This record gives sequence, C-alpha cells and structure tokens, in this order.
Amino acid sequence: MTDNPGTPDLRHSFGDRRALRNTVLTVLLWIVALAAAVPLLSVLYMLITRGGARLSLALFTELPPAGFEMGGGFGNAVVGTLVVVALATLFSVPFGILGGIFLGFIAPDSKLADLTRFIAKVLTGFPSILAGVFVYASLVLWMGTYSAIAGGVALAVLMLPTIMLTAEQSIRMVPQRMKDAAFGIGCTQTQAMLRVVLPTAMPGILTGVMLAVAGAAGNSAPLLFTALFSNYWISSLREPTASLAILIYNFSGMPFPNQIELAWAASLVLVLIVLAFNILSRLISARRV
Repeated sequence: MTDNPGTPDLRHSFGDRRALRNTVLTVLLWIVALAAAVPLLSVLYMLITRGGARLSLALFTELPPAGFEMGGGFGNAVVGTLVVVALATLFSVPFGILGGIFLGFIAPDSKLADLTRFIAKVLTGFPSILAGVFVYASLVLWMGTYSAIAGGVALAVLMLPTIMLTAEQSIRMVPQRMKDAAFGIGCTQTQAMLRVVLPTAMPGILTGVMLAVAGAAGNSAPLLFTALFSNYWISSLREPTASLAILIYNFSGMPFPNQIELAWAASLVLVLIVLAFNILSRLISARRV
C-alpha cells in the first residue's frame, strides 16, 4: 500500500490476474516466435554450410556445366535474374504509382477506385504460375519465342498490385493539412501531387517497390512459361534467358553431385539478393520516422 490513501498502487504484482495473463501470453508469444524461427534458421544453416562451400568468383563468371562436367558457374543466371527483375520493375512501377495516386488522391471514394482496389487485393493472392500462363498465352505465342521481355511482364503482373496498394496507403498517410495548405496557396491538383504529396509519400512507396522486387526475384513458376532458361549469356531481350530460380529448379533434380552443389550455391546467392532488397526496404522505411 502507498502512504497516501488517494494515490493508486502502481507496483507490479505477479499475483494480479491481469499481470499473470500478460506474463503467460508474453511467454506463449516468445515460444511461438522461436518455433517459427526454427525452420528459417535451419534453412539458413543448410544454405550457408552447403552453398557457402562452393562460393567463389568463378561461379559469377562461368556458364553452367553439362551433365558430367566439373566446375562451372551460374554467371548468366545472375545476369538474367537482374535483367528480368529490372524489366519487371520498369513495367510495373510507373503503372503502380499512377494507380496508387488515383486510389489515394484523385478519386479515392469512386466506384472505379473500389473496383480497382478489390481487383488489386485479389491479385495479391494470385497464384504466380497463372501469371506465367497468362503471359505465355498473350505474349510468348505472339512473339514466337520465350524471352526476357515475357519474363519481365509476368513478374510485373505479380509486382503491380503490391506497388499500387502500398502507394495508395503511403499517399493516404500524408496529412490532410499539407494537402489543404497546398491548395490554399493556389496549387492545382497536379502541382499538389508532384510538389507535396509524392515527395512526402515517396519513402513508403519505395518500400513497397523494394518488397515487390524482393518477391519477384525469387519467383520461378512464371519464368517457366515465359523466360524459360538458357545455358548461355544473354545477348538479346527477345531470347530465352537464364535465371537463378529456374537454375535451382533444374539442377536440384539432376543426379550429378556438381550440379546439386551449384544449386545450393545458387540458392544462397538468391537468398542474399532477396535479403539485400528487404534490408534496403527497411532502411528506406526508416526515413519516414
């Protein structure tokens, strides 16, 4: 008890029902978090121990070996992955940001905005392989060949809803008084968007872009129907293109130890690429604080 009868007793007591419930739930939360971390840590351990043993400069400068060959690398797959992801970013970011501007600033309460928002949310759970089938039927058959362009379009279909919805939320989080102040000094809607809203929301938009890029970099199903694979360096955007995800898929099922080791090394490299994009998104989002 406190000396002053009118002062509440704020001392922590483990016998209190609420304190006990808080302690039990905290312990359960830590147990669940540790249980969820076990698969992640085990996968990272296997990648580091098995894939790290093959890491060398040759992996990034040599081409994939044939069945009974030793050595080799996956330099063309690294370049192909970066090219396809860059194309997907080029295709999806402008439309995603424009869609976010429409949903979050121009007509956020219109029926068209509601329909667009609903479709975007549905597409976030869209099976990635169906995006590959769609691009195969609409682009690959028309072009007559698998290509990096088709792979970029397939990944862009998957990236677009994430970028659009993130851009909308970032734009909505811009304080209304900033928008009103821009209109109050005579800015048009376009000027307010370009000079006030977009610069303020840009860290959040870039975070969404980085997360979408990280998700696209590790996707293999759409590339099976669009970019396919190649054992050579990319020389044109209109030809089959190698990627780390497809190389891992192909090599992991081969009966040759050298290819299996390369698949582990490629998996480690792909995880590091995705991790780099995620860390970059965190650093960008930290600028908003």
